[in-house]
Amino acid sequence: MKKFLLWLVGIIAVIVALLYIFDVDYLIKAVRVVYLHGKTTAYLDDYTHFENRTVKNGPAQPWPQAKDYNTVDGTQRLESVHKELGTVAYLIIKNDSIWHESYYDGYGPDSKSNSFSMAKSVVSAALFKAIEEGKIKSLDQKVSDFYPEYKTGFGARLTVGDLSSMATGMDWGEQYSSAFSVTTRAYFGDNLAQTVLDVPIVYEPGQKFEYVSGATELLAMVLTKATGQTLSDYVSDKFWKPMGADHEALWQLDKADGLEKAYCCLGSNARDFARFGKLFLHNGEWNGTKILDSLDVQKMVTPRFATSPQYGYGWWINIYNNKKMYYMRGHLGQFVIVVPEDKLIIVRLGHTKGLQTTTDPHSNDFYVYVDEAYKMLGLMAPTEGRGNGLQMTAP
Repeated sequence: MKKFLLWLVGIIAVIVALLYIFDVDYLIKAVRVVYLHGKTTAYLDDYTHFENRTVKNGPAQPWPQAKDYNTVDGTQRLESVHKELGTVAYLIIKNDSIWHESYYDGYGPDSKSNSFSMAKSVVSAALFKAIEEGKIKSLDQKVSDFYPEYKTGFGARLTVGDLSSMATGMDWGEQYSSAFSVTTRAYFGDNLAQTVLDVPIVYEPGQKFEYVSGATELLAMVLTKATGQTLSDYVSDKFWKPMGADHEALWQLDKADGLEKAYCCLGSNARDFARFGKLFLHNGEWNGTKILDSLDVQKMVTPRFATSPQYGYGWWINIYNNKKMYYMRGHLGQFVIVVPEDKLIIVRLGHTKGLQTTTDPHSNDFYVYVDEAYKMLGLMAPTEGRGNGLQMTAP
């Protein structure tokens, strides 16, 4: 037994040494945070295993409750999907008041969970705010003005607007379950800025939509230089405090006092995430105070490319049932959905998302959360289930 243990320790030591030699030592943290906790991918409360920076809140402005708050239960179909996909929070906000909210799996109104890529919408809003303040010249300002690494080749044409609209030409592999993808390195590594700067621009930016997380991370790096503040502090000053968030938020860092994982990983709760929905529903105004210019809000929720009508500048877009809907979206099915025509906001947070196909850029659970909200509100007849027969995606 003693020889076996010595042999085992030796093998582990060799493996660890090889991970460092081949510069993939971030996998040690990935194993510790994910697999040793019985997971196969990033998860809602993994923020507790990373360094975080606080997004401070100011005086809270609690959401009002509708007069008929929570008098209508979720439909049978909705509750079935909640169970199948592991929903932890589902909110319907109508006319700026919470009309329905349900929580599951031990989560509640104050529970923090990982935003994942919903954070991309926040970072794009911060970009437009920085432009309004003159800290960045325009969407056409070159990234090379902030990072000279991009002064040559295709990188010389890269603009901050390209970063926000996912038109970068970056050679970034957006694989969440691959141990050796740049996305995994970015998530678990401790030198995020260098990871991003090492990714080449391999085709001309500004020509087409291609969703890559590195675009948002580089945008946040630009914002940090342009504003002279950390991303967390800038978002706190310009959004979190003015919108009266109930709680401070946590933004995961790559290391202690490091860089925010801006493409993901803003830890907050359903009610506070919903505030961005309300801000955009009201074209940048919050309770009569202008936070963003209305033209900038409309720019963000309008497709940049006719060939990619599903995406604007940091926000997803869908025309469904002849209604324009735009939304924040994150890994595992995090949603803040806005339907301006009906003054409606729908929030869903959870452990798993529905099926994502190559023929529809919107996962099939999106349609369930919208359809069933309308049925509960009695605002429209049931649709022919775009999300029927739900199948869960691979982790």
